[in-house]
Amino acid sequence: MKSITRSGLLRLVLLSLIAVIGRNADLSAQKSEANDRVRIALIGDSTVASYPNPPKDRPDLTGWGQVFGEFFTDRVEVQNFALSGRSSKSFLRENRWQPVLDAKPDYVFIQFGHNDQPGKGDRTTDPEGDFRDNLRLYISDARSVGATPVLVTPVARRVFENDRPVTTLQPWADGMFAVGKETDTPVIDLHAASFSLYEKLGDAGSADFNPAASDRTHFSRKGAREMAALVATELRRKLPAMAALLKTD
Repeated sequence: MKSITRSGLLRLVLLSLIAVIGRNADLSAQKSEANDRVRIALIGDSTVASYPNPPKDRPDLTGWGQVFGEFFTDRVEVQNFALSGRSSKSFLRENRWQPVLDAKPDYVFIQFGHNDQPGKGDRTTDPEGDFRDNLRLYISDARSVGATPVLVTPVARRVFENDRPVTTLQPWADGMFAVGKETDTPVIDLHAASFSLYEKLGDAGSADFNPAASDRTHFSRKGAREMAALVATELRRKLPAMAALLKTD
């Protein structure tokens, strides 16, 4: 009888140990999975922003940052901090930047330019002056929290003259390249890539990229996906280390 009791007790102890080991293994796996996740933060303007409640006159309104996560594997978490109407200056002035740093992302994608242009009131920046200073601050701050900054040149508006796409955003794209070279920061040239795509498709062929005929700046869901795809394609070339995070298709 004593032998049976001792044996039963031993089995209970072993089962308890196995349960504890199993729980610890599950917790370790969860922690490993959490630590293995790659967090991407996006900052920018309305062309990047997410629209969970789009306006009734543009129900298909979508920023490329809203669908950017669709191009990555499950290892990646995309947090979109971009907001409509913001410039590189106003995003800082409104204290929108600190929450991005507090999120401790692994990468920060930075696209500004549209609201930095003339005619935007106190949001306007000089593409050769304070615009570049703002970019330098974003880059320095991102690196201070262990994040890798990535500059994204402003996506081109879908504007045509004499059947050819035209742009007024080139000075801000050039500013990004200058700061990227100076600070050794990768630059995704979404401006050139989107401009080239518009030129290839033409006005009529790219008309469904916008959420309304009167809106040639923002995107429909189709247009947003096209822009996000251009960024993802450039990533393979400019940041090879991120290639493994992108879906193969």
